[in-house]
Amino acid sequence: MDRKISSLLTESDIKPDVYVQNIGTPYGTWIVGASATGIRWIKIVDTYHITDKPNEHTQHAAAELTQYFAGKLKRFSVKTDLEGYTEFSVRVWQALTEIPYGKTISYAQMANILGDPKCIRAAATANGRNPIPIIIPCHRVISSDGSLTGFALGLDVKKHLLSLENPQKYVDHQMTFGF
Repeated sequence: MDRKISSLLTESDIKPDVYVQNIGTPYGTWIVGASATGIRWIKIVDTYHITDKPNEHTQHAAAELTQYFAGKLKRFSVKTDLEGYTEFSVRVWQALTEIPYGKTISYAQMANILGDPKCIRAAATANGRNPIPIIIPCHRVISSDGSLTGFALGLDVKKHLLSLENPQKYVDHQMTFGF
């Protein structure tokens, strides 16, 4: 697995008001964290382990992620809780949810969608800080030249997700990108 991962579970992620649920994925065990109002984050379990304390949001996310990995779900309906993040970041993340399944856009296109072609770096930074990857599909944003760039769950996972969503276009050993 690509070790440039920024979404490893740490003890500081676990707070008394956070509901958590372990989820088995094709990429190992992940944990979904939620508030009483929606999903707050998805993290990878590396060495830190936690006992499930689920709620309806973690259970809904687990079910939808299982369907997604089986190729049976193209759009998530689980509620998210993005309280406490900047207005700009939330705008970026909301825009990400509009990228169709199996499609990609560039960071420049994302800036244009947000109405400011000059905000490429800010949009890329917000994209990279997305706390709920896959459900908020930041993996669908790539460089203008078609290359893959950072992903909180690792570039190998990003490549596999794009292949899952569009196997004819994004073959593991022959990655080709287009818009």
